Amino acid sequence: MKRDLLTVGDLTKEDIENILKRSSLLKEKQERGETHCSLIGKSLGMFFEKASTRTRVSFEVGIYQLGGQAIFLTYQDLQIGRGETIADTARVLSRYIDCLVVRTFSQKVVEELARYATIPVINGLTDIHHPCQVLSDLFTIFEKKGRLNGLKLCYIGDGNNVANSLIEGATRVGINLTLACPDGYEPLKEIVREAIAEKGKGGSHIEILRDPLKAAEGADILYTDVWASMGQESEREKRLKVFSPYQVNSKIVQVAKPDVLVMHCLPAHRGEEITDEVIDGKYSIVLDQAENRLHTQKAILEMLMTN
Repeated sequence: MKRDLLTVGDLTKEDIENILKRSSLLKEKQERGETHCSLIGKSLGMFFEKASTRTRVSFEVGIYQLGGQAIFLTYQDLQIGRGETIADTARVLSRYIDCLVVRTFSQKVVEELARYATIPVINGLTDIHHPCQVLSDLFTIFEKKGRLNGLKLCYIGDGNNVANSLIEGATRVGINLTLACPDGYEPLKEIVREAIAEKGKGGSHIEILRDPLKAAEGADILYTDVWASMGQESEREKRLKVFSPYQVNSKIVQVAKPDVLVMHCLPAHRGEEITDEVIDGKYSIVLDQAENRLHTQKAILEMLMTN
């Protein structure tokens, strides 16, 4: 039976632990120069409606390192741009390729592709979820801290797709997550409700505050993202005003733990959600975080394409 990765909520705690272990092993193999071609002859389709640096490059390089090939497809490349249904597109692609990564606006598009495809479908980003990013973030945190359970992660900024997926990930691995968001810009209410219901299993605590300084107190990890995501360009000026008190700067860092880690999924708008001083400073692990997309996504591809 085929598996998809549409949200972090699709995974159990054991699934996540297995992905993190495999990510670590694959990273070690690459650093030692060892080949790890577990997907020889496999083809990965990549259907992207949104621009991409890290997601595209890491998936293309990742499938190549595993012995397979990537086929990059935009909305204009496929007949879906001329009226072919998502269902027919999914059925046909399933006859050619072994897995499909989708980076698009609507979560419903990913879900419909997965419903009709007979191959695994991976959510490479939608407006609501960003599971591959958060799984690699969990790997990065585990790599740096040696554990996940009991850590405090403070996310500051827009309750966007990354925030939604962080909530799902935190509740499964026992991270205590505090989010500082302006009124009206919180994560999806249903995801928060599900996380609160789930917290008894993972042991994590989830809370949403307005004051970023209070939220950052005693944090092991500080995390932020852009204030205006792709598709929200028309709201940019309004959002700059609303989010200006939510900048991750030296004042925020000072109230966190002395060994705090600073994370950003990139691209960063320097001088807006984060200052140069912080993103380039000694606490920042954003480049390690970006690199780990490669290793974690290879683990995800193996998990989905070898079952």
